[in-house]
Amino acid sequence: MSKTRVIYPGTFDPITNGHVDLVARAARMFDEVVVAIAVGHHKNPVFSLEERIRLAKLSLNHLSNVEFVGFDGLLVNFSHEQNATAVLRGLRAVSDFEYEFQLANMNRQLDQHFETVFLTPSEQFSFISSTMVREIARLKGDVSKFVPPCVVDAFNHKHQQGW
Repeated sequence: MSKTRVIYPGTFDPITNGHVDLVARAARMFDEVVVAIAVGHHKNPVFSLEERIRLAKLSLNHLSNVEFVGFDGLLVNFSHEQNATAVLRGLRAVSDFEYEFQLANMNRQLDQHFETVFLTPSEQFSFISSTMVREIARLKGDVSKFVPPCVVDAFNHKHQQGW
């Protein structure tokens, strides 16, 4: 019997408690979970790719079947390289569904075997987005309810550097 391997792609700038929740749940559903951290050229991330990988590892080090990989390029190609069974996407609200549905269908046009699995976050995380967390942190607000402690520390370090 072959192993199931799911890719959870995103920029994770920063990783949030909602991301951690989805990965933990996926780790129970799949044999292997790959947290695929996109370079994110178009998003101008606050944290470098190396920082985002480190923060993801620190946030999810309690899960033994999770890997962390940086990537750049088409998700369909990366999925092949990783021998993935499926791609995991989180849906916080109905507004997320339309975009994610289009993306899933486009990827299936690029590869007819490409499968997307959608998970909704646990209720207490349904409103958290990296974009909102970045904005709160940029304005020196308290983000400790929304992100793992290592991310709070990383933002504090950014502030000390004059961010």
